Amino acid sequence: MEIGVPNSFIPHDATTPTDSRRVGGGGLVDLILLISIVLFVASCVLAAGSFLYQQYLNNQSTQEQNEIKAAQAAFDPSLIQQLTRLDTRMNAASTLLAAHIAPSAFFAALNQMTLSTVSFQNLSFNAGDPKGMSLSMTGVARDINSVALQADLFGKSGIINDAIFSGIDQQVDGVHFSVTGQLNPASIDYSTLVTGQAAAGVNQLPASSSTAPSGQPSSNSPSPFSGAPQQPAATSTP
Repeated sequence: MEIGVPNSFIPHDATTPTDSRRVGGGGLVDLILLISIVLFVASCVLAAGSFLYQQYLNNQSTQEQNEIKAAQAAFDPSLIQQLTRLDTRMNAASTLLAAHIAPSAFFAALNQMTLSTVSFQNLSFNAGDPKGMSLSMTGVARDINSVALQADLFGKSGIINDAIFSGIDQQVDGVHFSVTGQLNPASIDYSTLVTGQAAAGVNQLPASSSTAPSGQPSSNSPSPFSGAPQQPAATSTP
């Protein structure tokens, strides 16, 4: 038996592994090329889509501008200017009305809530600050009970805040006194008076407040006087 004789007469090709490596390298290049082509096509599609969408937006904007111009042409420009001026004037009038006060309304309220047994000789009214209007008055009352009742009416009206009666002096012609206080801005607010609405914190005075009632003020109510002389209340016997 012969040793070293090959079993096959087909020659072996020593270059086969090298060709396999070449085939594998070519497949990777093809894959990269394919991905590049796909990315290029996608970029082209996106660019075309962006261009078409931009054209659509331009056309839409142009159409809307034409519609606005057509709507403006349907109105009279002079009428629009008149309405604009009227709106400006109405806004200015509303601003002025909201800040306007009517001090004359205070005198009507003072006349309503002043007793017939009380008279005021002078009045000093300071309305420089609409939110801090102050007043001072001097008056004469028939007796100390009238002064006390007048102070009670001022406190209940809500028109004069923190009314302080001071300088009470019994003289021949009656009881002299002074009044100082802060005026409630809501009581002389012009817009409130025009609309007829009740101002906040202002109470309706009784219709009979201009006459001296026969009853006396409650003894347990706090005294509004500052340095007032204490006198016994007058009593009547049947």
